[in-house]
Amino acid sequence: MKRFALSALVAAVAVSGPLQAGVTDKDILNDQMTAEDVVSNGMGPRGQRYSPLENINTDTVQQMRPVWAFSFGGEKQRGQESQPLIKDGVMYVTASYSRVFAVDTRTGEELWEYNARLPDGIMPCCDVINRGVALYDNLVIFGTLDAKLVALDAKTGKVKWKKKVEDYKAGYSITAAPLVVKGKVITGVSGGEFGIVGKVEAYDAKTGKLAWTRPTVEGHMGYIWKDGKKVENGISGGEAGKTWPGDLWKSGGAATWLGGTYDPDVDLLFFGTGNPAPWNSHLRPGDNLFSSSRLAIDPDTGKIVWHFQTTPHDGWDYDGVNELVSFDYTANGKTIKAAATADRNGFMYVLNREDGDFIRGFPFVDKITWAKGLDPKTGRPIYDPANRPGNPAESSDGKKGESVVAIPSFLGGKNWMPIAYSQDTELFYVPSNEWAMDIWNEPTAYKKGAAYLGAGFTIKPNNDEYIGVLRAMDPKTGKEVWRHNNYAPLWGGVLATKGNLVFFGTPEGYLKGLNAKTGEVIYEFNTGSGIVGSPVTWMQDGEQYLSVVSGWGGAVPLWGGEVAKRVKHLNQGGTVWTFKLPKS
Repeated sequence: MKRFALSALVAAVAVSGPLQAGVTDKDILNDQMTAEDVVSNGMGPRGQRYSPLENINTDTVQQMRPVWAFSFGGEKQRGQESQPLIKDGVMYVTASYSRVFAVDTRTGEELWEYNARLPDGIMPCCDVINRGVALYDNLVIFGTLDAKLVALDAKTGKVKWKKKVEDYKAGYSITAAPLVVKGKVITGVSGGEFGIVGKVEAYDAKTGKLAWTRPTVEGHMGYIWKDGKKVENGISGGEAGKTWPGDLWKSGGAATWLGGTYDPDVDLLFFGTGNPAPWNSHLRPGDNLFSSSRLAIDPDTGKIVWHFQTTPHDGWDYDGVNELVSFDYTANGKTIKAAATADRNGFMYVLNREDGDFIRGFPFVDKITWAKGLDPKTGRPIYDPANRPGNPAESSDGKKGESVVAIPSFLGGKNWMPIAYSQDTELFYVPSNEWAMDIWNEPTAYKKGAAYLGAGFTIKPNNDEYIGVLRAMDPKTGKEVWRHNNYAPLWGGVLATKGNLVFFGTPEGYLKGLNAKTGEVIYEFNTGSGIVGSPVTWMQDGEQYLSVVSGWGGAVPLWGGEVAKRVKHLNQGGTVWTFKLPKS
C-alpha cells in the first residue's frame, strides 16, 4: 500500500482545498438517514445500525465485489474491532494499538496516519483494540489505551488537543468510540478487572475542556465545571454504604468500557456499566449499584436520571455494559418509546427509555443456569442460589470456593459486538454465543494496577457443531424468528439495510449477507482474517459502498479456554475491505 509523507499531504491539501466540511450536531443527529456519509458510531446516535440504502439488496448482493483493500501495515495485526466513519470521500478508521488512519474512499490510498505514543505498562484487559473515532467540526477524536482523549485535525492528522482522562497505571484505558452530543465529547473508561472506578465524562469537543464527570459507582459524587471551578452535581439517590459494604465502592469497578448511545427524543445518554469488583461476590454483599446496569444520563449535567440493573450483586462477570438501542413500536394504538439491550447474562430487555421502567425480558440464548427467570414486574433476576460460585471462606482451606457450572460464560450470551435494528422488519439482529464456564471464587485484595478478580474459570462450548448464533429477535414478543449458527464464536457487529439484508462477519473470515426476513445466506466473501469489526454502508457517486475491518483478535483468543483452542489456527490481520456492485 502506497504511503504518503505528511509534508506531501499538506501540500496537496493546500492545492486541492479541504478534504472535509465540518461535521455538525445536526449531521450527527441525522446520520442514520443521510446515506452519503457515516459520521457516528452506530450509524446514528441511537445505535440502530440501520441504513435506508437498498441498491445492494437480496436480488443484487451476489454481484457485490471488493473494489479496494487497505492494510494497516506493520506488525500490529490483531484485534481490529473498529467501525469506520466516512465524510466527504474520506474514511476515518482506527486500528489496534491506538492508531488512526484517513483513507481516500475512492481509491483506498492512505491520506495520513496517527500513532499514539503508548507508554510501557498499559493494562488492557481484553486485547489492544480500539472501536472507532468520533467526528466533530474538522476534528477526529478517539481514545487511547493509556486513557487519553486525542483530537486530530481531519485534514492533516496533527494533534489539536489531548486530555488525560485517567491514570493508566491504575488499570484505566479507553477502547470505545466516543460519542458527540451537543458539542460535547462523551467518553467512558475501561479497566473493570483492575478495581478502577467507572465514570462517564463530557469534554468540549473543540477545546477539550472538561464539562462534567459522573462516576458510576454509588458512593462517588458527580461534578460539573462552571467558570473553571468544580461544583458538586448531585447524585441520583445513591449514597456511600447503601448498596456496598464499607469502603469497597472506592474500588468498585462498574467500568463504562463500551461507550454509549443517545436519544434526542428524550434527550438522554444511555451508558452501560460493567462488573463490580472484585468478581468474588461474597466480599461485597448488596446490589452494588451502579454496576451491571444501564444508566440514563442528562447530557447537559451528567446527572443520572434513571437506572436499571440487569444483574444485581453480579457474581459471574456478566457486566451490564452492552448497548441500549432506542426504537419505537406500537401497542394498543399507542407509540411506546422503548429501548432494547441484549445482556451478557443471556436475557434481552425492553425498557421504557423515558423512565427506565421494565416492559419485558426474555432469554436470547438456548440455556441459562445462573437464574431461574426474571420477575415479570421488575425484571429483577430470580437467582438460583446453587449456581452462585461458593464462598472460599467456607471451604476447608479457605483458598477456593465451590465451583459451579454457569451458562452463559462470563464472555456472555452477547459481549461487546453491537446488535442492529431494522425499521422494516422491526426485528433486532443479535450476534450471540452458546458457551458455559466452570467458575469458582478465591480470596483477593485490592492493589492499585493489579488484577482484582478473586475468581478462576474455564470456558467451554455448549455444542460441538457451533458456538456463534446470529439471531433475529422480535422485541414485542421475545420470540426468536430465525437463527444462523456459526462454528466459531461471533465477535463482530451487525448491519441491517433497507435492501432486506443483514451483514456481519465471522472469525473464519467471512463477510456474510443474510435475508433479513428469513436468515437465508445470500452472500459470502472471505477476507483472509477473522472479522471482529462492524460493517457500514454509504452512497458515493451514485453507488452504494460497504466496508468492514478484518483482523482476528479481541477477548476470545485471550480468555477463551477450550473455546480458544477451537480458533487457535485463525490468522491475525488488519485490513479494511470495501465493496460495491459493478457498474452496469
